[in-house]
Amino acid sequence: MTRAMTRAHDMGGRPCASRIAHPEPNRPVFKKEWHGRALAVTLAAGALGKWNLDASRHARESLPSDEYLSFSYYERWLAGLADLLVRHGLVTGKELSDPESCAAAPSLVPGALTPGEVFPVLQEGSSSQRDANAAPRFRVGEDVRTRHPAANALVSGGHTRLPAYAQGRHGTVRRVRGAHVLPDSNAHFLGEAPEPLYSVRFSARELFPNESSARSGDEVFLDLWESYLEPA
Repeated sequence: MTRAMTRAHDMGGRPCASRIAHPEPNRPVFKKEWHGRALAVTLAAGALGKWNLDASRHARESLPSDEYLSFSYYERWLAGLADLLVRHGLVTGKELSDPESCAAAPSLVPGALTPGEVFPVLQEGSSSQRDANAAPRFRVGEDVRTRHPAANALVSGGHTRLPAYAQGRHGTVRRVRGAHVLPDSNAHFLGEAPEPLYSVRFSARELFPNESSARSGDEVFLDLWESYLEPA
């Protein structure tokens, strides 16, 4: 089976040069002090309401491949945030490169979180579940096949949560999770377009047929939107 070209961020199922390291006991939450500040400024900017979580993810995955692969995790966050800030007119490129030139931005103040609001907001989170516009097309136990290629059907080169390693693969619906915001639409400000979301079971050998370590009993579960699936 041929696979579509994927961008640098879609790394699932690719060969890895090193093993994933287990975290050390009692290690600090952030390896470096600026990592926490990068997370904080990203969350603070998101609270202004100019973009959504899916758009934020898309900004990071849209970085040039050489930058994405050479940047550390939180460098990607900051690079994506910088693009969003400029694109939505909150700062200029000159202000980012020359902070001394920044003027006060009182228009941002009404949307800012106060220190006391931050923890409750993060603790509560925000659900992506919405009222269903239609009954689910698939039922528990039904065999399905994922879309091929794993591409956004609404926007060429756009955001999608269907990983490339799962495109064109056969699985079985194990759970219907209700209707949820469709990232492929929401990331591009085309509306939330909620769709039924399914937990789909795949055998590891189905997803990774050339991987000798995939044993017959190994399973992988993916949460996939209805438009990613078709009857098997």
